[in-house]
Amino acid sequence: MTPVLIIDDNPDVRMSATIVLQSHGFMSLEAAHPDEAKALLSQQPVALILLDMNFNRDTTSGKEGLQFLSWLRQAQISVPVVVITAWAKVELAVQAMQLGACDLIEKPWQNQRLLNTVRRYTKSAEALSSPHDLSTDKNATTQLFQQAQRVAKTNANVLILGENGCGKSQLAKYIHENSGRSEHAFVSVNMAAIPTELFESELFGHRKGAFTDAKANRIGRFEMAENGTLFLDEIGSLPLPLQGKLLRVLETGEYEAVGDSETRRSNARIVSATNTDLSEAINAGQFRQDLLYRLNTVVLKVPPLRARLAELPNLAAHFLAKHTRRHGNDTGRARTLTAAALDKLLSYSWPGNIRELSHVIERAVILGLQPEITADDIELEEGVPEQEIPLLSLEEAEKRMIARAIRHFDGNVVAAGAFLGLSKSAIYRRLEKHDISPKAELGD
Repeated sequence: MTPVLIIDDNPDVRMSATIVLQSHGFMSLEAAHPDEAKALLSQQPVALILLDMNFNRDTTSGKEGLQFLSWLRQAQISVPVVVITAWAKVELAVQAMQLGACDLIEKPWQNQRLLNTVRRYTKSAEALSSPHDLSTDKNATTQLFQQAQRVAKTNANVLILGENGCGKSQLAKYIHENSGRSEHAFVSVNMAAIPTELFESELFGHRKGAFTDAKANRIGRFEMAENGTLFLDEIGSLPLPLQGKLLRVLETGEYEAVGDSETRRSNARIVSATNTDLSEAINAGQFRQDLLYRLNTVVLKVPPLRARLAELPNLAAHFLAKHTRRHGNDTGRARTLTAAALDKLLSYSWPGNIRELSHVIERAVILGLQPEITADDIELEEGVPEQEIPLLSLEEAEKRMIARAIRHFDGNVVAAGAFLGLSKSAIYRRLEKHDISPKAELGD
């Protein structure tokens, strides 16, 4: 369950919030004073904090709450904070927001208003698999959320850039869910996985009998995404001959299903993503500049996990709760991460970014025998000391590196190639050259 920390000196208020949250699938933690909350946060990362502003009788200044918000900032504990107070002065609200609070709820609250607020900020957390304002690079993720929220309200096409596994697809979903199209479909297409001969059928659909295997009419992805969002993942992997066909739809909004002469119009909003340097691809003649201009009305860059390690404790808590829900908990107590386990996670460079962190936490949840996940439960890809690297021919070294990358990315050939700096076609040529089978590398 998603952990929410309630900080309030009134036990009735804490109990009321706990009942509402737990009855709707959240895990509530309670603290009667900010000092108690500080001790708890050192042991248990949370996804959201509900913070009272006053903890002494006859006090309405909000001083204690403001001091706690300042402490969070100084301690670099990045987590969304919703202020709850019976003294909702404008000046106090402004001060709280300036110190990092993301919203304010007046007491006595309406349960539905409280739930909607908690869901909104925990949903923002899951969209990037991280809570609000999480970054070691000053305010980078906060700015990313703000930019995403602003662009979500428009119909502009968005290009999302970032390394593999850093959360590009989650950001695309976040944009859709916060747009006026959220009631319609979010349709995702992995452009690297579409065979060239099926490109038009996949995106535009086909009519029965249009080709040998067309045994029935098929709706294309553009039609599925009508009035919604079409997410074109790994757009940098789209072969050059197919780029013109996509460009036509983006320029005119028009397309035809394979085997049909009727011209259709698309109203889908286009969000695309890539880890490829498209400027270099354009210079190399591998990507059309006019297509880029149609895709990059707004460009959002997702920083890699190593550039925002301050959010890792909250990410780890999110994945710990997620995978415990998925796989169950037979330890008899809530699963937690020890300080040593967290230190081990923070000392790693995370080449696979958030996706790799999720896999590491999932393995620890499955294999760990105790409620506490210890450093020994955390299995990381350790670098090989220089003196232990065997002397190999370049060809053998390349073969081993490709095989290891494929195992690391769970058989995703395109992701492995991108990590090694190889294009889709280049990685497949090397698989053939070295007779490497992705399935064999995974033991399938």
